[in-house]
Amino acid sequence: MDLPPPFGAMDATHHRPALLSGGSSVAVTRALPEETAIAMVYDGTTYAVMMATPADVQDFAVGFSLTEGIVTGIDQIASCDVIAHPKGIEAQMWLAEDRGAALAARRRTLAGPVGCGLCGIDSIEAAVRNLPDLEQAGPILTVEEIAAATESLRGWQPLHDRTRAVHAAGFLLPGRGVVLAREDVGRHNALDKLIGAMARQGMDPAQGAIVLTSRVSTEMVQKCVMAGCAILIAVSAPTLHALRLAEGAGLTLAAFARGEGFDLFTHPERLDAKVSDVA
Repeated sequence: MDLPPPFGAMDATHHRPALLSGGSSVAVTRALPEETAIAMVYDGTTYAVMMATPADVQDFAVGFSLTEGIVTGIDQIASCDVIAHPKGIEAQMWLAEDRGAALAARRRTLAGPVGCGLCGIDSIEAAVRNLPDLEQAGPILTVEEIAAATESLRGWQPLHDRTRAVHAAGFLLPGRGVVLAREDVGRHNALDKLIGAMARQGMDPAQGAIVLTSRVSTEMVQKCVMAGCAILIAVSAPTLHALRLAEGAGLTLAAFARGEGFDLFTHPERLDAKVSDVA
């Protein structure tokens, strides 16, 4: 798939004046993250519209297509163009003939804010879809690698450093730490961007772990499993249903990973058996 460069990352932030009050008022300038409507358009028809950071849009489009099951491989996206409009951005994709026909049979439209990844889904079945089985996939990580994962991700968050207002998702390889990351105002969007970037760069999700700066909701588990990544590490808590999905799909889920330790909730077989002292 021949893709042009991503839509300008320079548009991801803007500087705005503010008053800092702390005993006396002081004029300051703050960097604020941009938030833009991004439409996923397949074969000429809009499938979804999300509010997202207008950077790495092609990564976003590819990752969303993979985690939603619209395609099973990047080769099924024949082309992808990013078109900027006065009120938003379109990621215009054309699919291989068989995938286009499958999408037409199940088409739905969702539109929601960044805080809700399931807005617009019109059936319970769509929200709690069947997931692949990851039981036989995934690397072995040490306690130290899991505990240090979110700190390793900190070095990949320039947009967060400027704005303090975005999430990140990173890919960690055993013995190397985080090797790739993406940021967005929405945690779901950041994960889709990461998965899309990995696909475009030929990285195999089964060889490492995904690291999140957010809580672990149902959709975050679904996206990791759909991508084929068997280990998920997060700085915050999971929901109960996310744990049920992780257990059933064979996903190793570690939460509250903050340097000094972590809670390992599911499938401990991917933790180095030589070390058992888990916080």
